[in-house]
Formats: sequence, C-alpha cells, structure tokens
Amino acid sequence: MSEETVEKIEFEPIKGYPMLYWKGKRPFTSTQYYPAQLKETYGPEVNGWRNRIYWGDNLQVMSHLLKEFRGKVNLIYIDPPFDSKADYKKKIQLRGQSITNDQNAFEEKQYTDIWTNDEYLQFMYERLVLMRELLAADGSIYVHCDWHKNHQMRCLLDEVFGEGKFINEIIWWYYDKMPTGGTSLDKQHDTLLQYRKGGSFTANAVFELRENPKRKRELRQKVDGKMIRLRDEEGKQLWSEDDPYKKVSDVWKMTLTNSMSSERQGYPTQKPESLLERIIEASSNSGDIVFDCFMGSGTTQAAAMKLGRKFIGADINLGAVQITTKRLIEVSDELDSLKPTLVDDDETPKFQGFEIYNVNHYDLFRNPLQAKDILIEALEVQPLPASVVYDGEKDGRLVKIMPVNRLATRADLNQLIANFDYKTLEKKHNENPNKPVEKLLLVCMGHEPDLAAHLQKEMLPFKLDIEVVDILRDRSKLEFKRDSETRISTSETELVIEKFYPMNLLQKLSLFKENVGDWRELVESVMIDFNYDGAIFQPTLLDIPEKNELVSGKYEIPANAGNIRVKITDLLSESLEADA
Repeated sequence: MSEETVEKIEFEPIKGYPMLYWKGKRPFTSTQYYPAQLKETYGPEVNGWRNRIYWGDNLQVMSHLLKEFRGKVNLIYIDPPFDSKADYKKKIQLRGQSITNDQNAFEEKQYTDIWTNDEYLQFMYERLVLMRELLAADGSIYVHCDWHKNHQMRCLLDEVFGEGKFINEIIWWYYDKMPTGGTSLDKQHDTLLQYRKGGSFTANAVFELRENPKRKRELRQKVDGKMIRLRDEEGKQLWSEDDPYKKVSDVWKMTLTNSMSSERQGYPTQKPESLLERIIEASSNSGDIVFDCFMGSGTTQAAAMKLGRKFIGADINLGAVQITTKRLIEVSDELDSLKPTLVDDDETPKFQGFEIYNVNHYDLFRNPLQAKDILIEALEVQPLPASVVYDGEKDGRLVKIMPVNRLATRADLNQLIANFDYKTLEKKHNENPNKPVEKLLLVCMGHEPDLAAHLQKEMLPFKLDIEVVDILRDRSKLEFKRDSETRISTSETELVIEKFYPMNLLQKLSLFKENVGDWRELVESVMIDFNYDGAIFQPTLLDIPEKNELVSGKYEIPANAGNIRVKITDLLSESLEADA
C-alpha cells in the first residue's frame, strides 16, 4: 500500500472509566486509513444518498469510514461472535433433480466462534472504540450477546462509553424455542445491551399488542376530594376506548425466525426482522443512518430499507455479502410493488439503492475459515489441530497464518506474543543462548515492512528465526482454488449461457464436469450489465429465482447494449464474471 493512500486517524484515549483487564490487553488510541474500491451498484440514489455494503475486516472498514462518517451514524446494531466455542455452517443443496450424485447436499463452514484465551475481548474492545467514534452525539448502540460473554461485554461497554451512558439491558425471550432437556434450565433468551454516545439519544415509543386487551372503563375525575363519573353535555356516561396496545418494556417476547419463513436465508445465527424493526423504530428516525458491521444475512439492512432509514453494512465473509445483496434486491422489488397502493402523504422515503465496496483490494478468499484450509493445503503445511497458537508445521518451522483479506500489522502479532510457551523458550535459550529458540513461518496477505523485526524486538532476549510468506506476492506460485468455467454465446438479439462449471463446488460435490446435466442447478443467480464501463458492475438484468426454481440461462439483449458483462453466482456464493 502506497504512502499516498494511508493516513493516521488519531483520537483521544478514553480515561477515567471502569476498566476490564485481560491477558495481553493492548491500548487502542489510533488507527490507519484503508482505501475501498467500488465494485457494484444497484438501484438509484435518493436525495443524494446510496446505501453501502462493504466486504472486508470490519476493523479496516470502520477505519475507512471514520474519514467520512465520524460522528454521523445515528444507530449501531451488532450481533457479534458470542465466543460460543462452535463453528457455524450453512447447508448447500443442489436445485432441481437432474444431477444424480451421492452427495447432493453438504454443510459449508461460514465462520468460526472459537477464540484463543482473551483474544475475543481484545477483538471486541478495538471495534467498540471505533463504533463509538462513528456514533452521532445523540446516537446509541445495541450489542447483541448471550450468556457466554454478556457480563464481560457490559464491562467493556462501560469502559468504552462510560457506565453512565448505559440505557437498557433488554431480554429477548424467544418463547417458542424447542426444549433441549438435560439437568440445567433451558436457555431461551438473549441479551441486548444499549448504550448512548452523549447526553441525549433518540427514544421513540414502541407499542405491542396486549395478551389481554383492556376493556372499556368508566372515566372518572376527582373533584373536591371525591371521585365522580364524567358525563358529556347530554349527561351520558363517558367511557374509555378499548386499549389493545401497551408500551414495550425491557423484556421482549418475540418468536425466533421460523425455519420455513420467507425470511430464512440459510445463514447460521440469523435473527428475525421483527427484532431489528423494533430496535430501528425505537432508536432512529426516518432518514437516519443505521450501521451493522457484523452483517451476516443482512437482516439489519433489510429492516432499515423497509423503514426508510439509510444504512451501511459490512462483513468479512463474501458469502454474507452475496446473500445480503440478493436479499436487498428482493426487498427493493417488494417495496416497488407496494408503491402504487400507497397514499403519497403517507409514504416514507425509501433508500433502496446500494453499492458494494471491497476494502484494500483483498478479494482472494470467501471467508477466513476457507482461507485457512486452502492455505494449509496450498502451502503443504502439516496441520496442528491441538495447538492454540500455531496452524501447522512446514519444513521444521511452526506456521502462523495471519488475518486474511487484509494487511498484517504489528498489532496482529500480539496474539503470538501473548500465547508463547515462555517456560519452554527459556529452557531452549539457556541450553543454547546463541541459537534461535523457535523457527517461525508467518503467512500473510501483505504486511507492514518491519513485521519480523518487530516480533524479534518484542521477544528479546529470545532469538527467533522468522520467515514471512506474502501470498499476494507469491500467489502466482500457488494454486489457491480452481477458477470456474463458462461458455457464453450471443446473437444480435439473445445471450445464451451454454455451460457453467463452478470448479470448487463440483469438487465439494465429488462431481466431474461430464456428470453435470443441467448447470443451472448449481447456480444461485445471474446478473448482466449490458453497458459495462470496465470498472463498476451495474446490472440491469437480475435473474434471481426462488429456491426451487432455476435461472433462465437465455436473455434478450436490448437494442442499446454495448459492452456486456455477465456475473454468475454459484451455490457457494462464489462468482464468475465474464465478458460476452
């Protein structure tokens, strides 16, 4: 990354608040600006605004956003990892029936929620600091958590925002969860911790239906110390109206998203839109900016679009970005279909257009889990599943795979430094003071130039033998994944996709190309930009079928077509773009 594209963004450290301590805690008082590249555009601007979706590490995404949106975000909602000690998977299943194979469905890992020691707390701490900087003076944040870390999360929020900025601890009781049995009580609730940035915050009254609506009652008034019945001018007794609603409290009895619901995206840990709609209605107003940097399947963005809010979303998983893109297109179509039935005076402006950005040009891997598996295989690393520090061993060196899809920084070394076995290192050092106590191989996607020197300096007096492999520089020597293949033909009036072979998906299904009957059964969507400018993909044809339907594969070419660009997305959310 060149010097011209980098600048430091400094902010004052937060002082004087309660603090939570953990092993390897590091202060976070400055960050670096990271560039972002506009990749795709959907829908029009409204009042000069188009919503934004970012693919990248949310720490770098927020560092990028600080330059333009510092102090401008009205509401933040996050559903971050819970430190649940689990991997989360999505079921991938072929569409249609023509492809016969023993494995027509499988589970694909989307992300992991397994952390080494206290790295989870450092991870959340750094991101909460940036969220605080993005919030407007009257903005608030909701942090979604459960029993794993809610006690520590509240301490973190007290430290970052100040304990006096606490607003609510909301209990989301999902009463319809299936019982699990066992000796302990069933866990049927999550926690939402709400904090404000400044002295005031947006607080709109939100109502829900009573289980037992209040019936009409006599209207009375105290006069001269006595309660009397109120009557109208004709002397008739006055009664209240039926009151079926009540103002919501801090216990929300709300159903989980039904597995058969139209909302379901097949994404693990997806939350219901009704939950996000309540949060957005309670803590923002029409036209406000809503931000979610753990986007997942895009529930926050979908609810914000329906309620007339602007939004920004981010996720490190490409699959999440693809799912959210498809979902937002469907929501926009739904809103367009409702417009003819709305009265102009009652219609809230809807911000339906959105853009897709990639932070830092790092677009090699779909998600961190996939990246680690691919790198271990491509570099011929012997995995070390029992190690909490290293990912494997190669040629006598212990291998550490640094964070992917972003630049590796000195701060990323702290996990290594905090978790070294210092007793073993000291023993080796005493036995051979002039020899390295450990041989290390750091694998990264771009890195600060003094990465190895910084690690050696921090580990003195121990001597390390450190080799750094930059896979962006060396990727031509490595086979990370097999590219998809397609054959597209065009006439004056029609574009036809004749063949499509998503090689990674076929490999997971143990399918050979010659066994693919109808390629459309492997495809999630087809999008076509009939006037591609060579930089930003702006599709005007969107073929996104329902789950049990197939894409067409044949498309009419408009008379004003120029350069044609086709984007085919398979069931793994991996896309192939090709010129027609």
